[in-house]
Amino acid sequence: MPAPDVAALLSELERSEPGDVEHARSAIDWLTGGEPLETITELNVCEFLWYTLPTKVVGDRPAIARALGSLLRLGGMERYAALCLSSTTAQILRTYARSGEDAGTASYQSALDATGVLPPDVPELRWSSIMGPEELGAHGACSAALELAIVSGELTADSSERQALTRHWLTTPRAELGGDNWLHRVQGERLNRWVLGRGAAWRELAQPFEVRLHAPIPAPAEDHLDALRWLLELGRRPGGIPLTQRHNLARSVLAESTWSGAELAAVREVAQGPMGALRRAGRRLVITSAGERLLQDNDQLWEAAAAALLAPEAGEHGFRASAREVALMLLADGSPADRDRIAAVIVCEEWQISEMDASLAELERRLDAFGLRRSDTLTPAGRSAALAALRSHALRPRRYVSMS
Repeated sequence: MPAPDVAALLSELERSEPGDVEHARSAIDWLTGGEPLETITELNVCEFLWYTLPTKVVGDRPAIARALGSLLRLGGMERYAALCLSSTTAQILRTYARSGEDAGTASYQSALDATGVLPPDVPELRWSSIMGPEELGAHGACSAALELAIVSGELTADSSERQALTRHWLTTPRAELGGDNWLHRVQGERLNRWVLGRGAAWRELAQPFEVRLHAPIPAPAEDHLDALRWLLELGRRPGGIPLTQRHNLARSVLAESTWSGAELAAVREVAQGPMGALRRAGRRLVITSAGERLLQDNDQLWEAAAAALLAPEAGEHGFRASAREVALMLLADGSPADRDRIAAVIVCEEWQISEMDASLAELERRLDAFGLRRSDTLTPAGRSAALAALRSHALRPRRYVSMS
């Protein structure tokens, strides 16, 4: 069946409802961007009605929504027309008008989540709020697959199987992608952005890593996480891990351990901080749900420990994380983490030197927590951890930075 022709539909609407045709023409231009009407999805319609229309389109917004609904109904797109005329759309537009953009956006996000067509985060990929072309394509394709499954009755909007379908859609080879899959496309885009995004000195250092970080970095054969695993197991006990009044590890813990107090303190700092595997409850440490999951999977435990090498501390400026990234690239190549070279790559001003030194000291503490360095060089396992940390950091989702 051929796709409905927008010009013909507008002509038909002008004959039946002449007052709506200009509203409908404006709406359809925003919605399709000149693409055929058959390319729109439920996600496109919801995002237009609940975000673009109230924040970017000037005019009588409820009337524009109604006119779009009339046009879509003429084109046989009854489900989408119903969205235009729904009480949800009317309520969201009222919220924007009466309570402002922040309240309206919150209402839009809640309604969008309830549709079930928004692809969820999966272990392999957390979606960005700022997407490149490949990620936008992957996100749209996954949303269309979820919509089809819900409409056909295979899924419900709140089904836990939405994550499984999203993972399948992301990882299955696609003929339209030349046999590639969407996950590889998104990861390649993010890696390329990481390499190219921060100036000539950064690009020169990072360029060789684009190929090295393309595939997951396997965990080393030898186990460097015994102390971490022991501490997490201790956190599973009914009483948790006892602490002193100053919230240090209790003497009974140190007496039971085969590691020094300094080693355990470093491991505890990483596990409780960037890994989020332990949390303090009064004068004890207890394992978190994330820690429980990590204990069940050695590969995930290794990936989380490696990623923690670059994880930002609470409130930390991105400059400090960049210093650790450069240091790890140098160390992974067998070069010393030279202070002057790091400063040159991240364009460090004089007043930032102390910040950079503090960041590098933090990196050393994290490497030492798992015995990943000897003097100023990394062990073989340390080089694997450095590559895994860099890959995790390069593939992280892009987020808007709050200015508050």
